[in-house]
Amino acid sequence: MPTPRAVAVPGLGLTARGWTAVTEALHSALPAVVVTLPAFGLPAPRGQALDPASLADLLAARIADQGLLADGPVVLMGHSASGQVVAEVARRHPHAVRALVLVGPTTDPRIAPRPRLVSRWLRTAAREDPRRVPEMLREYATTRLSGFARALRAARRRDLRATLAATDVPVLVARGPHDRLATAGWAAALAAVRPGVEVATTARGAHMLPLTRPGELAGLVEAFSQRVCRDLPAG
Repeated sequence: MPTPRAVAVPGLGLTARGWTAVTEALHSALPAVVVTLPAFGLPAPRGQALDPASLADLLAARIADQGLLADGPVVLMGHSASGQVVAEVARRHPHAVRALVLVGPTTDPRIAPRPRLVSRWLRTAAREDPRRVPEMLREYATTRLSGFARALRAARRRDLRATLAATDVPVLVARGPHDRLATAGWAAALAAVRPGVEVATTARGAHMLPLTRPGELAGLVEAFSQRVCRDLPAG
């Protein structure tokens, strides 16, 4: 069986660079590319639909157009709110997805009131690696947070648990121990949706694992992909 490809989607308001260290660490073990979308690596034009389902259709089309399905279905990786987008691809275009990796997936409906969400975000930001803060700020400055609020509102209307329940591919939920947006309780709730959803917590880190813990995250992804893809059909 050919080595599966991995396709990563930046988190909301971030750029393709946010995944660079992870894709480089994966190297030949799991060849990976980054595909950007409006509000997830690209500016979001006015009027652009930013709900997870619409973006999932766009992502599936771009994966196909770029020839990324030549070796069969891909391992789709999403960070934060883009986890909802890649999960929707698995639901709406199951032929294209071999497995899912959801890094710090949002949004837990139990923290829906805005003050609670802001509080969780601030508590999480305080636990990020301070050496990486300038890089994070550059990421957000580059995207200018185009479409951020609209995409976040759209993501919060969709319960990731329902999306995963409608899929049957293997899923890895990866989170940092200090992530107060993708909490241990939320990860456990996702794992309880159905068999085949597993959770891994890194030794350190918070919400921005692709930037702050790329080597450890790549190791988790590589081990997961080798384990779950070994006996799966290629199509």
